[in-house]
Amino acid sequence: QVQLAESGGGSVQAGGSLRLSCAASEYTYDYCMGWFRQIPGKEREGVASIRSANRIVYADSVKGRFTISRDSAKITMYLQMNGLEPADTAMYYCAAGRGSCAWDALTPNRYQIWGQGTQVTVSS
Repeated sequence: QVQLAESGGGSVQAGGSLRLSCAASEYTYDYCMGWFRQIPGKEREGVASIRSANRIVYADSVKGRFTISRDSAKITMYLQMNGLEPADTAMYYCAAGRGSCAWDALTPNRYQIWGQGTQVTVSS
């Protein structure tokens, strides 16, 4: 089955930017793809999801600051994060779920395949 690997995390100061990448082991055209984040002791939180250019969903907390995209070959997905805040500090995961992105696109249980995560730390 599809395997996912995140990269691009790091440490930045508030107001800075990072670009996360999620490389898939094969074509992911038939999958809804998503970015999630989690801090210790808290539930995993949906950040953004994408199926196609016109099927994108963002969490309210990142609207206007984060941009999700995927390349035309549907192999790599990206999360451009601008205007980072300390509250964005978390482990970020990419995920793939079979089928269309629907009302549950930001719900972790909707996804079957997960990457290992990449840490993002934002200092004030």
